[in-house]
Amino acid sequence: MNPDDPLLKILACPLDKGPLHLLAPADPLVPDEALYNPRLRRRYPVIDGIPQLLPSSGEQVPENEHEQLLKRISP
Repeated sequence: MNPDDPLLKILACPLDKGPLHLLAPADPLVPDEALYNPRLRRRYPVIDGIPQLLPSSGEQVPENEHEQLLKRISP
């Protein structure tokens, strides 16, 4: 996925139905591409360009990593 992908505008978190942020694999905190929900501190993997948006595929992000990710996604 790329940040300009129109699909990003319609994808939503399966738990709270809110928007997600793309985390690029170049980010040292993110070894692989992922979508992030900062409200619930949940990260969903993107495998071979396909977002894995089942509730069970998301992982909880620890508080210290959440704070660092917020700095990266905030304008």
